[in-house]
Amino acid sequence: MGKRKEESVLTPGSQKRQRKEYTDVNSDESNEEETLEFSANSSATSQLPDGEVGIIESIQLKNFMCHSNLGPFQFGSNLNFVVGTNGSGKSSVLTALIVGLGGKATATNRGSSLKMFIQKGETSADISITLRNQGRDAFKPELYGTSITVNQRINQDGSRTCKLKSKSGTIISSKKEELIGILDHFNIQVDNPVSVLTQEMSKQFLQTKNEGDKYKFFMKATQLEQMKEDYSFIGKTKKNTRVQIEQGEERLEELKQLYLEKKEIFKSIAFVNDMQSRLKDLKHQMAWAVVSEMEKEVELLKEGVKAEEGNTELLQRVEECQVKVNEAEKKYKAIQDKLITISEEAQALHPQCISLKAEVQAKRKTVNETEIVYNRSKTELKRLEKDSEQLHKRIEELKSCANQVSEPEKLERQRRIAYLREQLKAFHDEEIMIGQQLDQFQQAISKCREEHSRLRRESSEVQQALDAHQKQLRDLKDSKTNTLKRFGPHTPALLEAIEVAHKQGHFRKKPLGPLGALIHPKDPELILAIESCLKGLLQAFCCDNHSDERTLQSLMSKYYAHGHRPQIIVNKFQNKIYDTSQRAVHHPEFPSVLTALEIDNPVVANCLIDMRGIETVLLIKNSRRAREVMQCNRPPRNCKEAFTAEGDQVFERRYYSSSFVRPKFLSQDVEAEISHLDKEIENKRAQLTASQQRLYSIENEIRQNEDHLYGHRRHQKQLQVKI
Repeated sequence: MGKRKEESVLTPGSQKRQRKEYTDVNSDESNEEETLEFSANSSATSQLPDGEVGIIESIQLKNFMCHSNLGPFQFGSNLNFVVGTNGSGKSSVLTALIVGLGGKATATNRGSSLKMFIQKGETSADISITLRNQGRDAFKPELYGTSITVNQRINQDGSRTCKLKSKSGTIISSKKEELIGILDHFNIQVDNPVSVLTQEMSKQFLQTKNEGDKYKFFMKATQLEQMKEDYSFIGKTKKNTRVQIEQGEERLEELKQLYLEKKEIFKSIAFVNDMQSRLKDLKHQMAWAVVSEMEKEVELLKEGVKAEEGNTELLQRVEECQVKVNEAEKKYKAIQDKLITISEEAQALHPQCISLKAEVQAKRKTVNETEIVYNRSKTELKRLEKDSEQLHKRIEELKSCANQVSEPEKLERQRRIAYLREQLKAFHDEEIMIGQQLDQFQQAISKCREEHSRLRRESSEVQQALDAHQKQLRDLKDSKTNTLKRFGPHTPALLEAIEVAHKQGHFRKKPLGPLGALIHPKDPELILAIESCLKGLLQAFCCDNHSDERTLQSLMSKYYAHGHRPQIIVNKFQNKIYDTSQRAVHHPEFPSVLTALEIDNPVVANCLIDMRGIETVLLIKNSRRAREVMQCNRPPRNCKEAFTAEGDQVFERRYYSSSFVRPKFLSQDVEAEISHLDKEIENKRAQLTASQQRLYSIENEIRQNEDHLYGHRRHQKQLQVKI
């Protein structure tokens, strides 16, 4: 989690000890507050190392799960232990850490929705996590300061809101992208089991014995699974982009052709524009020519006016005309002022006019709707009056008929009505009983189908195991004539091809393998332990250089499908075995894997030392004795692990049972293995036969129940018709 400072490795004789910080969580039912106690060696320093970012400094929960107020917990810079009794909130702290840093509810294995984490009776839950933000790798220190506080609020509808605060408590952002950026910057991966390992995930990992499941866990932990999905998505996007580019290139050719056509049209339009400009210039010239002619006429008129100035009558007429012109100008000015006033009033009344028009339209719409409702009501009233009239007539007819009915007929009708009511009640009771029986049949069918599905799965698993045993039996029978066939049916042919290629000079040095064929156990009782230790290395091949590796891969592709070829190890060939006297385990009673094997070729021994560390693995036949040696006391010097005769793997603090029952590659008694497999195959066949018989009986039971269900449903419909 974050960029933790690496602790120094202590030698057994060193007096210094690593600092451990304990968090003791004590449950208090009255206020559900938790207290923290830290204990450390007096030699441990309390100074914070510079440059540590992403370290969780504190966490506080409110109304989260079954805790109304938990924390705040102050954590140290190094290793922290959170301890407490059951129900005190240890798992709640881990769950809140995942949810508070943006993880999904399903990633916690404690719920399928965020609203499930809200305390019963409350409307929301709050999580507050403070992360250290110091040193060169700090995230936006100018905004957040030396610490970043992430506040998550979970609402009843399952939604959540995030607030990112600085050291001073100022809200910097509430965007999810900012939180993702902080987690990426600090390298915090809440959905990665290597960073945050939940209790359920750890149980699943420890209990699984399937190599495929462990590989899936490895893919998820190293983010390779996500990278594979991203790579697949990028491939699809690339393919779609190529298609779009091809389509775009075709469209580009069409656009180029269209561009050329438009270019020709543009040239013709440019010629028309030139002609229009020329026409505009000519119009201007013509206008000025008219002005010139008018100026000449004005000059002539001026000369005529000067000649007539001496005429008195003409002057009087001019004065009269001038008076009329003045009066006309005054009237024009008054009309203009009035027009301006009216325009201003119209402008002021324009919004009111618009609102009135809208109001009129709304009232017209209301009137139309009211008319429609009125017409409908009127029609409905007429219909009801007609029905009322018919009902009145019918009532009168029934009254007249009732008056005419005799007393015996009335009694007979009453008895008939009582009988029909009793029969109706009986039909209702029978219908209820049939409904209950239908539910019982449906439940029985559902249960049988579930049992049928379970048996089908078990039969499939038994069939797969039977096929695997039969294949192993065939391989063992073939290995009676050629022991190399134990390592695969194509192994002899591959070795012949390697020999031919080596003689033809395709290899610098001849590859060695399979490694299991080049080693020999000294003690037959330890064969299963050795196979459990070496596993896939028994089928592996060893090459001196990468050029030989590529050549060997090419040969293997002819005999093995992609993804199923044996492992190839590149290790420089040497003529002597490594000196492991200083780092090998030495025990007076039990051998190591290296000393329990006869290995003639030093290259094979060096390869197994490099790849598996066989000089540090003890072989202890008895499991109880193995626990005593590895777990009750300190393990022997240089001993990393041990294997028992049953193939169980023993560490200092862990013990894993073996998934192997009998040896497959190194067994020396082939006939005993064949006999054992024959018995296993017979047992699997018997199991398969019993499962198939049980499946047949369940299928018959399902058919019978379905027939009963169909009959009861038909009877139910008949009752409904009668009712």
